[in-house]
Amino acid sequence: MMAEHRPEESHAGTGTSRRRIVAATTLAPLLAGATAAACAKATETAKGRLREPIRPVRTVLSDWKGVAGTLGRAGDMKRNLMYHTGFPRRDLTVVSRGVRVEPALALASHMAFVRYSDGGTMVMGDMVVTEGEVQGFADVLHRQGIEQTALHKHLLSQSPDVWWVHVHGHGRDPVALARGLRAALDRTGTPPPGHAPPPARPRPVDLDTAGIDAALGVKGSVDDGVYKSLFVRRETVVDGDLVLPPGLGSTTAINWQPLGGGRAAVSGDCCLIAGEVQDALVALRRAGAELVELHHHGLRDEPRLFFVHFWAVGDALKLARGLRAAVAATNVRPLTEG
Repeated sequence: MMAEHRPEESHAGTGTSRRRIVAATTLAPLLAGATAAACAKATETAKGRLREPIRPVRTVLSDWKGVAGTLGRAGDMKRNLMYHTGFPRRDLTVVSRGVRVEPALALASHMAFVRYSDGGTMVMGDMVVTEGEVQGFADVLHRQGIEQTALHKHLLSQSPDVWWVHVHGHGRDPVALARGLRAALDRTGTPPPGHAPPPARPRPVDLDTAGIDAALGVKGSVDDGVYKSLFVRRETVVDGDLVLPPGLGSTTAINWQPLGGGRAAVSGDCCLIAGEVQDALVALRRAGAELVELHHHGLRDEPRLFFVHFWAVGDALKLARGLRAAVAATNVRPLTEG
């Protein structure tokens, strides 16, 4: 049976349709504007990603006289691209897992300055501060416009408690950046200029360094009685718009402090991308290492980098053979210091 036609229903349906047409007509410009804005934003983002990154330029030691004078310490050049200054915390006596930690093992603040093709300068650093110094140190960095990109520990069961603060600055005046960092350092017990002990005489390392080199596949170097094995990411790493020189912010470092009888205390730091983290963690544990921290060091790095700090004590050669698997789980290559 055919349903009875009701005029009022037709009028109601027509009214509804008209209201829908009016609403659509009213919203159309708004939706078009929103779509255009979203497209513009997407295009802007795409352009930003496709923009050619800014590359570092070579410098020489004399280019950094002003920075050296402001920091009050002489630095050195790394790979003709980075002006590097170390600030070992020789004022601290730190014990971790019953081992007295040498400054070169895990208690050395570092700053690296890099000049770029656009005339700007970037500084990145890893600063060692005691727990009582952290907040005042941070306050000065804030006032100086220097970023803190990470705050964490490198050691287990340490006494006294020590923290590591990663810093980042960028500007046209490298001396101004150095001045800000010097102001923050002056809030800590870091030996001030004129009070820092002279560089230690080279000391022989009581370890089978040739065996360590063979096990890890890298030629190490000696730093104040501590042996260091260094690797760097194979990828080009970019921080924001700036290309990082090899070894800046993307280094895997394994430090060996001799304990006698072929034994060593090892403080290490593996640089990883997300897909490598779990395999590296498993390999570190199988090698007998204790996991300390897993975190970022930077805020704008690409590819996104993670860092796992680890600690181990034992026969150096056995540890080196085990740690090779952790290194092999990551896309790194040997780096010879210099």
